[in-house]
Amino acid sequence: MIEVQQLSKRFMLGRGRKARVVQAVADVGFVAENGRITGLLGPNGAGKTTTLRMVAALIAPDTGRILVDGIDVGRHPHAALARMGVLSDARGLYPRLTALENIVYYGRLHGMTEAAAIARADLLAEMLDMKPLLERRTEGFSQGERMKTALARAVVHDPPNLILDEPTNGLDVVATRALRDALRRLRDEAGKCIVFSTHIMQEVERLCDRVIIVSHGRTVAEGTVAALNAQCAERDFEETFVRLAFTAEERAHA
Repeated sequence: MIEVQQLSKRFMLGRGRKARVVQAVADVGFVAENGRITGLLGPNGAGKTTTLRMVAALIAPDTGRILVDGIDVGRHPHAALARMGVLSDARGLYPRLTALENIVYYGRLHGMTEAAAIARADLLAEMLDMKPLLERRTEGFSQGERMKTALARAVVHDPPNLILDEPTNGLDVVATRALRDALRRLRDEAGKCIVFSTHIMQEVERLCDRVIIVSHGRTVAEGTVAALNAQCAERDFEETFVRLAFTAEERAHA
């Protein structure tokens, strides 16, 4: 389970007289439960990626607290990271290594033996339907093949929590469906806590058990798709999202 409590983060942009402070995250909070897929939604610049980077211990929040299975990320980042798998938009595979070597290398970084990492990679290859990819170098992989490899790498150490930042970016329909199926299996068969950001409403409606909407760096709404639709008296979740994420003035200029 991942608990995010009143996160805030500012960045300084520019230098000298042109320097300015940007409030990327002002007050974001949510709880993502085990065996559930939680969607983090918001307009561009709402603070989604910054929030997930703080959860993944890549940057430190100015204020607030993050707990991963009860472990404080700020105080014990290595212990918290051991319980997380992180798949960012920049998937960063080593092109000269095979898919198997990429996965096993990451497992070794998490303290696994080579034999255990290979066995786990083989199991994940079955789950993700990527057996033919294992012995191929990742250089020249399609976006879908890269996604499968990166996802297997992220969960090779079998973490109970998985963080994904816009994982379907650049994927075609077939690859997107494969990712969707993989996430459902990780939720249903392994009981993992999965948090992912997206701006694709179809992904939210088909995958998410709970939705967190952020706007201007703040959590503005949360609940199931059905509950949020009911709250806004809407049947189309895209309309619900626009009503909750944008002010009346912003909607008029959208």
